[in-house]
Amino acid sequence: MPGSVFTFYSYKGGVGRSFTLANIAVLLARWGHRVLCLDWDLEAPGLGDYFRPRLPRRPGGGVVDLVDDFKGGRFTPQAHVLRLKDAGELDFIAAGREDPGYVGQVQDIDWERLYDEGFGEYLEKCRDQWTADYDFVLIDSRTGISDIGGICTAHLPDHLVVLFTANRQSIRGAMEAARRADAARNLLPFDRSRLTVLPVLSRFDNREEYDRSEAWRGIVLDETTELYRTWLDQAVDPATMSRHLTLPYVSYWSFGEQLPVLSEQTPSADQIGFALETVAAVIACRLDRTDLLAENRDAYVAAVRASRQQFRHDLRVSIPRSFVATANELVDELKKRDVRVAKSLSGDRSLLARAADDAKHLCLVVDGKVSRWQSAEVELFLHRTLGQDRRVIPVLTPGTESAALPGYVGNLRYLRLTATRGPAEVARDLVGQLKGLTTLLEADDDLDLTVVLGRARESRLRASRWDLVDEVVEALQAAVGAGDGVRAKDLAADLAVAIKPRTANGDDHHPAPPRTRRSIDWLLRALDARAQTTTQPNHRKDLG
Repeated sequence: MPGSVFTFYSYKGGVGRSFTLANIAVLLARWGHRVLCLDWDLEAPGLGDYFRPRLPRRPGGGVVDLVDDFKGGRFTPQAHVLRLKDAGELDFIAAGREDPGYVGQVQDIDWERLYDEGFGEYLEKCRDQWTADYDFVLIDSRTGISDIGGICTAHLPDHLVVLFTANRQSIRGAMEAARRADAARNLLPFDRSRLTVLPVLSRFDNREEYDRSEAWRGIVLDETTELYRTWLDQAVDPATMSRHLTLPYVSYWSFGEQLPVLSEQTPSADQIGFALETVAAVIACRLDRTDLLAENRDAYVAAVRASRQQFRHDLRVSIPRSFVATANELVDELKKRDVRVAKSLSGDRSLLARAADDAKHLCLVVDGKVSRWQSAEVELFLHRTLGQDRRVIPVLTPGTESAALPGYVGNLRYLRLTATRGPAEVARDLVGQLKGLTTLLEADDDLDLTVVLGRARESRLRASRWDLVDEVVEALQAAVGAGDGVRAKDLAADLAVAIKPRTANGDDHHPAPPRTRRSIDWLLRALDARAQTTTQPNHRKDLG
């Protein structure tokens, strides 16, 4: 998938735009993404000051040199890139050389004439190169209304991050810039989706004058509500999202060019790193899955943080205190098979206090019943598993009845320890599941995919459950499109479990979101079309 371009814009200076971009870039790179930052504030460049301690050398060129390259018939956008030291895959293109000739170089640029000469197509080639090489391209734009601002807000980005403070000029200026960018985008000769805008209230101090600060929250929401309509999940109140997209004013970080995310590795809710993590997670998800953010911010950020994590262990074995000896034998057998395994014992509070998991999968040894401690462990694991290929694999002890287990465990394909199948045999089967040699859900060979899809379409589920259904339906679209009947049957079993009622419908149960309904309808039409074509001679039926 090509990378995404985010432009950070503010109508006025002093709102912390470059500060926010620099810190979010560091977070995205720390989380395993390839990130490129461009300082396009050519008249007052400053982004490089945040990165200076980690730059390998002073910039020898930058954004303004793209103009010289264009005029000289050269296409070498990577020639101006600097890789930051000890910051993951984080690259930087400065505004230009730091020498007395820079000012004249900027003043000589006639943007309108350049576009008449084809510079827009040249920039489009640069953009294609950047989005092929990076997951995220972050552009620090000029403030106010300008030709440069139009390039950054309309031509280049997929998403626009507008920052403003709690005053009407800042807010309305940012809103007007967003409207101008959207209108200008429609006139571009390039293929672009509609511009989505992320409004961020910056340098907001609500520690004193609480009533006034809450009143200004309401003003901000009234002015910016229209920006949420194109991307915010319909189940989420814009007021809730607005609070998540607020950066607090912390006087300590207002001096100099600093990166608090380097020192606040696990920030608490009152630290600015906490808010920066939230905004960075929304960007990492490309403004998607906001229902999960509204439901549980910490789980949302933890899942994004770990989405590209390199795990220290392949498997964590959760051991009840009633079954320690045999479970330890299982761990030893797994180690013999080169599985990087860790243990957690019921009651180990250090596991719940960790910011992130260090094991990719969880093996739950169940002795009679799932303990309250193990339930909490599974819940935490699942909250941290957003969008990742991570699995819970139950291992039942002799005498444990699968029918008596809660649905989130009993519906999984489990392994069982018996008198004839000891730790060695179970370890062998565990390795098979880790390698994907068996499905994790019991599949019914007679399961009718169209019936399951119909039930899913009419289901009422919690928002978090619809997210799981979305993932399965998306995988089903790929399987059906490829004619992979075996994969489709496995996914049909997964979907049947995902929509299985667990509690009585309540106020927190909702019908299928429109996006999910559209995906299900596409599948039903595709299956119907395939069923009709199979009646034609010499046509092989791929899906049963």
